[in-house]
Amino acid sequence: MANTTSAKKATRKIAARTAVNKSRRSRVRNFIRKVEEAIAAGDQAVAAAALKAAQPELMRAATKGVLHSNTASRKVSRLAGRVKAMTA
Repeated sequence: MANTTSAKKATRKIAARTAVNKSRRSRVRNFIRKVEEAIAAGDQAVAAAALKAAQPELMRAATKGVLHSNTASRKVSRLAGRVKAMTA
């Protein structure tokens, strides 16, 4: 348990950051889920629109430190490939 004033403050700050990051991570997952549901439904127009909305969210999460930038890029790339494969 934290004893010093600075340690107590650090604990409060960590809790606040964790809440924000959890919210951001959840938001990103929801956007990804919408893309994957559209792909599963076979609706390419909806999937493309969902991907267009999800891409900035993933990159924003990377800049905020919720995801690593390579992870965000990889997820965008794989989703884009799956959406593109629907046309063939």
